[in-house]
Amino acid sequence: MHRAGDSGDGGAATRRGRRPGRDLCEIADLSPAEAVAVLAAATRVLPLAEGAGARELPILRGAQILSVFSEPSTRTRLSFEVAARRLGAEVVHFVQDAASSASKGETERDALQNLDAMGFDAVVVRDRRDGVPRAWTEVMRARVVNAGDGVNEHPTQALLDALTILEAFGRAPTQGAMTGLRVAVCGDVRHGRVAHSDLQLFRTLGADCVVAGPGDLAPPELAARLGAKVAPTLDDALAGADVAVMLRIQRERLGADVAIPDAPSYHAAWGLTPARLALLAPGAIVMHPGPINRGVEIADAVADGPHSRILRQVTLGVAVRMAVLARACGVELL
Repeated sequence: MHRAGDSGDGGAATRRGRRPGRDLCEIADLSPAEAVAVLAAATRVLPLAEGAGARELPILRGAQILSVFSEPSTRTRLSFEVAARRLGAEVVHFVQDAASSASKGETERDALQNLDAMGFDAVVVRDRRDGVPRAWTEVMRARVVNAGDGVNEHPTQALLDALTILEAFGRAPTQGAMTGLRVAVCGDVRHGRVAHSDLQLFRTLGADCVVAGPGDLAPPELAARLGAKVAPTLDDALAGADVAVMLRIQRERLGADVAIPDAPSYHAAWGLTPARLALLAPGAIVMHPGPINRGVEIADAVADGPHSRILRQVTLGVAVRMAVLARACGVELL
């Protein structure tokens, strides 16, 4: 495995003996130029992500990636694993359950330090708690990649969402590449870590963003912090939009103070139906980070229709995570 060198995070990281490479805990970890570079690298390895031709680009052969997912995941966990294997890396899964030393009273810090002592190059972490990936950078030598933390962020999802939009509109990954595009992010914005990362990255790339959601699920103060406008209804948000990103209600994260209508009522007011597609701009696309709730935030005919890029997001996600893992290991994608 040939490393490009540590473009790192300064002297403190060097004194701690951090591995070569870069962490990705939040979208703000990427400068605009770095975000574009990751997207461009993902574009270059897209044929591998699609399973076309060669099945492996072994630039990470010899690298070991630790995968730590403490909440349910299908797409993200497997996407990272496929991405790592396409680059020749070995993936080791850690499950903190009754079979782990946590059941004997071991602290999380001790567990992390013991795992890190095994020499992993990078760790991919998903956790129910906000800020866990950032905290792990202070404990581990391995570079940390955030696969979703609480209601905070999901940076690789934002990158793959951006790449999906650029591909759909025939735009190359460059600074300002989303200028002139209107993106509507609709649903549970408050608890949607995808929305938080999406809006930051889309704004950085020049998009005009609007959010909409029922009750307190699209709070104006959050939208302002993320650089988006708030629409009072779904129809207002979708009007003239080039991209509709639909989000599920994060019921597992809702407090007792949040009242959500039943599924049919929600769909009537906040679901993307075939009739509502007519509100979008010509050539608009529909996206969803998954898992989708059919008949709630999105109708079957929309999820499976010609405007949908939902499955394409999954394919592009493998390419993006290849680029992110290479970056985390300090290796340049050719």
